[in-house]
Amino acid sequence: MRRVTARSRPAIRPARRRALLPGWVAPTAKVCAVASLAALAVGGPWALWRAGIAQRTIERVETAFVDFTGMVGLVVDDVIVEGRVETRTRDVLAALQVERGMPVLAVDPRAAKERLEQIPWVREAAVERRLPGLVSVRLIERVPMALWQHDGRFVLIDRHGVQIETEEVGRFDRLPHIVGENAGEAAGELLRMLSAEPALERRVVAAIRVGGRRWNLRFDNGVDVMLPADNATAAWMQLAAYEREQAILGRDVKAIDLRLPDRVVLKPNPSALPPAPAPGRPAQKKA
Repeated sequence: MRRVTARSRPAIRPARRRALLPGWVAPTAKVCAVASLAALAVGGPWALWRAGIAQRTIERVETAFVDFTGMVGLVVDDVIVEGRVETRTRDVLAALQVERGMPVLAVDPRAAKERLEQIPWVREAAVERRLPGLVSVRLIERVPMALWQHDGRFVLIDRHGVQIETEEVGRFDRLPHIVGENAGEAAGELLRMLSAEPALERRVVAAIRVGGRRWNLRFDNGVDVMLPADNATAAWMQLAAYEREQAILGRDVKAIDLRLPDRVVLKPNPSALPPAPAPGRPAQKKA
């Protein structure tokens, strides 16, 4: 877990406003501000509606109130981010739209959450204001699972088949490569299936979509496994069982065909086939 604080970012360090009130006023004003906020949240909107005040006037009152809370010290002092691994710090701060010293109540958690979830690496986000001056962010990032070869380039995708736009695709070259017609759309289902057998999943180096209907898997020792178009999950579990019981992938085979539900077809490696017998000498004709 990495923590990012606003203190470590010069970009969010504007000079603090000078106190406009005597020092003894601030503590009392903070308490009054918090109490007023609670009262406004509970009874304010209803009372204003009953009084017939226009929406524009309500917004002016809210803006003035937020400005007042900033004057008495309820300002952003720190931004703490949890769960950031691949997401860039500058992208998080840009999405939050916060600056050190701004009124903490001016931060809109819902809008900030929506902006954070537009970042390619972010799957889920949560934003909270913690008085007097903390903004807390929790991120759940997407986990890259494969590289999809698409339109002449590789695109990083997560377990759900969602594309993760990044300029550092080369860092993830160790991940399985997925190619073929509509492979990207079907990759999510494939990756979820593979994850049911983690030991076997780690050995898959490529998945080729065949005819837009089924998959061929390439393993780290060069063996190809042909999965059926229907009940591919059952075939995958069957392969895992064979590997545990018979180490089937360790045999000198070129391919394992699981497309037939009632049998497994092993295609031997050509180098493992016995040499063909030498042709005999042709019989000599009698004179």
